[in-house]
Amino acid sequence: MKNHKTVTPSADDANRRWGFLFLLVLFLTFAANAFANVLVAPTVVFINDRGRTGRMEIQNPSQQPREVTIHFSYGLPISDSLGNVTVMLQDSGVVDPRSALDWVKAFPRRLVIAPGATQVVRLVATPPDGLKDGEYWARIVVRSQEGQTTIPAPSSEGSITTKLNMIMQTAIMLKYRKGAVNSQVELKSARATMNDSLLSVLVDLSSTGNASYVGSLNCRVLDADKKVMAQQRTDLAVYRDLKRRVDFPIRTIVGKKPFSVDVSISTDGRTDIAQTDMIQGNKIEYSVAVE
Repeated sequence: MKNHKTVTPSADDANRRWGFLFLLVLFLTFAANAFANVLVAPTVVFINDRGRTGRMEIQNPSQQPREVTIHFSYGLPISDSLGNVTVMLQDSGVVDPRSALDWVKAFPRRLVIAPGATQVVRLVATPPDGLKDGEYWARIVVRSQEGQTTIPAPSSEGSITTKLNMIMQTAIMLKYRKGAVNSQVELKSARATMNDSLLSVLVDLSSTGNASYVGSLNCRVLDADKKVMAQQRTDLAVYRDLKRRVDFPIRTIVGKKPFSVDVSISTDGRTDIAQTDMIQGNKIEYSVAVE
């Protein structure tokens, strides 16, 4: 009988294999973002109660066919106490009365787009009877998929066994508007603080209209002589309550103390949304001393 010897890879060998796999997956992730994604336009779809239909275009810029599926989720921008904004998607169990999740459809929902081609997707809203005036929301989730890619996976034998199926996903906002809509925002508080590296402005906002407030937040840092030392403009979308933070590197702030920040909030100046779809809202001007 022959003797069999089991060889156990060293820790260094295992670490090298894991490191190689990590770098390869990282490369494939970046490659997928660069080459495997589809392009979706517009970035926000608007539907009104007069037509109850909308459309979007999906383009495949790659050299390979892309299988695309479309479904709907619900998710609004939310923020933590530090002003970090995230969107959490929810597919079921939504109780928000402003959700359009249950009564919007896409045609087609599944399609294959040829290389370099563009496909139009029609969106149809069938709202329930008795819907109050206002704006209602859903997320259109567009998922594109390419073929399977074989990548090496470390094991005790160092064999190649794993297949990775690249799937890219984007979620754009759908807004359904019924009747008279208005957009208003309230500035509940504003605070400006400074540490060794950053001057940070935190604004606490609340939407008080029956539609989302879409506009911009502009912050200007002033010195004691009211000279503008730095300024920054940020796109803004407030659906419920939202905190937004704007950071300025201290190295850009050179002037005479004490510092202050002028805060301006307005629905003017947005170029990514057609003016016919914009709802003009109120304007807020506020000044806060830097702590």
